[in-house]
This record gives sequence, structure tokens and C-alpha cells, in this order.
Amino acid sequence: MKYILKIAAILLVIVFTFSVSPVVYAENDTPFDVAAKSALLMEASTGTVLYSKNADEPLPPASVTKVMTLLLIMEAIDSGSLSLDEPVSVSEYAASMGGSQVYLEPGEKMTAEELIKCVVIASANDAAVALAEKVAGSETAFVALMNERASTLGIKNSHFENVTGLDDDTVDHVMSAYDIAVISRELMKHPKIFEFSKTWMDSIRNGAFGLTNTNRLICFYNGATGLKTGSTSKAKFCISATAERDGMHLIAVIMGSDTRDIRNEAAKQLLDWGFANYSVYKNDGGMIGKIRITGGKREEADVRCPSLVLLLPKSKAGTVKEEYTIDERISAPVKEGDKAGEVRYVSGEEVLTSAALTVAEDVERVGFFDVFLGVLRALILK
Repeated sequence: MKYILKIAAILLVIVFTFSVSPVVYAENDTPFDVAAKSALLMEASTGTVLYSKNADEPLPPASVTKVMTLLLIMEAIDSGSLSLDEPVSVSEYAASMGGSQVYLEPGEKMTAEELIKCVVIASANDAAVALAEKVAGSETAFVALMNERASTLGIKNSHFENVTGLDDDTVDHVMSAYDIAVISRELMKHPKIFEFSKTWMDSIRNGAFGLTNTNRLICFYNGATGLKTGSTSKAKFCISATAERDGMHLIAVIMGSDTRDIRNEAAKQLLDWGFANYSVYKNDGGMIGKIRITGGKREEADVRCPSLVLLLPKSKAGTVKEEYTIDERISAPVKEGDKAGEVRYVSGEEVLTSAALTVAEDVERVGFFDVFLGVLRALILK
């Protein structure tokens, strides 16, 4: 039975971008342990979980909380309710935040972009609260939005009580490693965030106040792109570490490590293992040929191949080939999206997966009047 389970776990690694549920590398089959209460490794483009350790356990997340805070901020920018160059006035409450901060003064104004930079690079609690108040009117209202957004993402093991992760007075402010990865993956859909999370050092107030990234992996790990660190005495040391190599973006979540260095080493261990053992194959899709139309107002139509992302064992990197088969003809009327053939992705003799090719445009059936006009046109041309 053990052998069968291992084979099943390996076969499940291949997954479509649009898969309904992520593939999970079975916890009892993991090849090593990491020095953390909870950990998870996810491939970002497919959502595939490659490594899992107590990944559904709700734990204090410290400032890793801010991946959700930042997600809502970036979504507010996308929706137009907040602009990057918009000035944000700092309230007394925001300025009173302890922990990591950039020492904002009550009444001080910074642009939303400057405050986002402070949150991402320096994990500034005062900047996070100022942004939350700007978007929702109060931190309490923003926290309600955080819990609501968690619900829409299908998150079940997280609950937010503030926007910062400060936990001296919290009762049930928790996140699971899996939930952090899901939220991080959603945040990564906003490329602007990487402009800050990949920055090692910067400044605000016209260079008068320096910012240094709390994520040392940015400086010392090849391909590191972010994303958020956190630490408190209750949460210990946590991180959502992202890195990209050869077109594959990984998310390594570590929770409850005893020291910062142990946390960073654990994240590196997961990332190294992921990059060493897996690769991503991508087909961007697009038009790949034409199909003949019988009885249509046009004699042929474009055929589209869907985009695809496959997560593969490293041993299959560079071996994948596409085999296209377009149907000989199709009868009108034709609707965009109608099946027009098949594409198979093969590695050697193995078929990894297949997908339908589709017609890229509508083609109406030719009618009596169209035939009449055609005959008339032919007679006139004679």
C-alpha cells in the first residue's frame, strides 16, 4: 500500500493551471524535515503544493499578516479607489503603532506608494494602519474586509484581528502556512509589489530616513523576489519567501522557527529542494492554424490552442513536445470555442496531458440569400 501511495503522489504532480484543487505532496512522503512548527512549499503558477508540514495549523503569523493587508491595498489601487500618488494623512492612532515602524507623525502626509514601500521593505506597522484607514476608514473596517477576502479565497484556517500582526493583545489572530501561500500567490498577481519586495535598501522623506529590507534572502539567495517576514515572541520567526528561477516561481512559507537564521535556512532548504526537483513547462497558446468550414459564410476559421502550465519533475525538463491534430472540417454554424481538434503534450512515449483545440471565431451558416447573391455576382462578372 505504501508503494502505491508513493506512485500516486508522484503522478499527481502534473497539474493544469486551471485545476480545481491543488496537488499536495503527501506529508508522510516528504523527503526531509524543516526546523519550523509549520511549513509549506508551493509552485505559484499552478498552485501545486510540493511540501507540507502541519500546513493547516492556525498559528500566530506576526507581520506575515501583511500579505493580506497588502493584497487589499493593491486591489484598491487596481479598482481605482486608491492611487499610488494619492497623499495619505497619518492619524494619531496610526502614528501610535509600536514594533517595526518608520516613525510617522500625526498629520504627516505621504503618498500611498511611499507607505506601501515602507510596509513591504521595512514592515512598518504605522504605514500599514495609515493605508488601511485610507482605504476603509478605520482599521476595524479594514480588518472586516480582510476576513471577508479570506472567505472569497476559500481560506479556512485564518482569522484577522488587526492589519499588522502585532499580537500582544490579540485573542484569535492566526494564519496557516497554506493560507499564507494562497494569499501570497494572489498578491504576486500584482507585479508592482515586486518593485518593493526585491529592493534591499531605499529611503523616504527625501533620503532622510533609510529603509532596509527585513528579508535578508533578497540579498543572499539567488532568484529571491520577496515577500514578507515576521517575528514576535508569540509567533517566533515566520516568512513567506518567494523566488524565481528558469521561469518557475516558488513560495516557501515558514512559521514558528526559533531564530531568524533558522527561519531563513529553512526557507532556503525548501526553495533549493523545489528548484532542484521540479521545472515548469509553459505553452502561451494562441492561433496555430485553420480549419475548413462546410456550408459557412467563410471557407475556413482560425484555430486556437489554450495556454497551459505543467509542473514536471526536473528529469522531464526539455523533453516535452506538442502534437497538434486539427479536424479535417467542421459544419456551419460554428461558434467561438467549438472543438476543432486536439493538442497532446508528450514526453517520449508518455502522454502527459491533452487539451481541446477550439475555433477562434463565429462562422454563420450560408443562407439562400447568400447563395443567390453569389450566383448573381458570378453571372455579372461573366
